[in-house]
Amino acid sequence: MIAVKAVGRMIKAKIDPIVQFNRWFARAQRAEPLAEAMALATANSRGHPMVRFVLLKQANPRGFVFFTDRRSRKGQALSRNRFASLAFHWDSIGRQICIAGPVERLTAEEADAYWITRPRDSQLSARTSRQSAPLKSRKDLLARLAAVRASLRGGPIARPSYWIGYRVRPHMIEFWTRRPNRLHHRELFTRGRQGWQHNLLQP
Repeated sequence: MIAVKAVGRMIKAKIDPIVQFNRWFARAQRAEPLAEAMALATANSRGHPMVRFVLLKQANPRGFVFFTDRRSRKGQALSRNRFASLAFHWDSIGRQICIAGPVERLTAEEADAYWITRPRDSQLSARTSRQSAPLKSRKDLLARLAAVRASLRGGPIARPSYWIGYRVRPHMIEFWTRRPNRLHHRELFTRGRQGWQHNLLQP
């Protein structure tokens, strides 16, 4: 749990923050070309942070899901430090959402179910690239892609064992709404034994 100092008393939330997230997300999807893009921050075993953008694939009471190569830098960081933060910024509607919590791996069945929905070229890319590893040249990468494509001969592409899903189980969600004169509206939800608690934060 992230400790957040706030003025005022934490009270039991009257609204489920996951429901509120999905309402905001639906509005952002109508206004933004890539509303599902989210910043993912991880830290390695030394506590050194790194942030990059990934795509949200599921958002429900269980958490927020994305997929990646477990051999990548983020995958390696999550194998050592199972805690992450997410951030969405939708400038067109003047809203941000920050999320933090522990991370768990999806089951192989869950990863398989999403894998078969991916475009074939995206599947080929995942089979070809060792994400985050040094690359000799772009030409070498494209040659390996061509070799993988030829070896499959148009057949189905099995999900590689290293291509997996992660779920961030939120313990903290903050909703930020733009207001004039930088007096922005901030709502903090933190999850405890009694469910979600709610408080306002100063801008």
